[in-house]
Amino acid sequence: MRNLPSYNINFEDLIMKEIIAAIICGILAIIYLVISIMSFKEKGFLFNNAYIWASKQEREKMNKKPYYRQTAIVFALIAFTFLCMAVEIITGMEWLWIVIGAAYILVFVYAVKSSIK
Repeated sequence: MRNLPSYNINFEDLIMKEIIAAIICGILAIIYLVISIMSFKEKGFLFNNAYIWASKQEREKMNKKPYYRQTAIVFALIAFTFLCMAVEIITGMEWLWIVIGAAYILVFVYAVKSSIK
């Protein structure tokens, strides 16, 4: 029988790192949710490339409603993914990674499809 290397794993540090990661994911989910809610209300900064890259004259003329809606939906989906990450870290339900991956694919498809219009 050969000797296997021993690994000193400090489970307390591992648990603390997971708690910190879950807290960070939860905070990010809240931040993205607030941005999403503000965008649905058409308040605050418009996080949209079409608006950001437009000149001052174009910004004054453009209808911002569809851009706010697009931003709100994308940020809501991102908030959902970070919430799922936090729940997965806390509970260990690994099947949530499938939901997270599907949500990110949905974000990507929606962002591309809605910006082509």
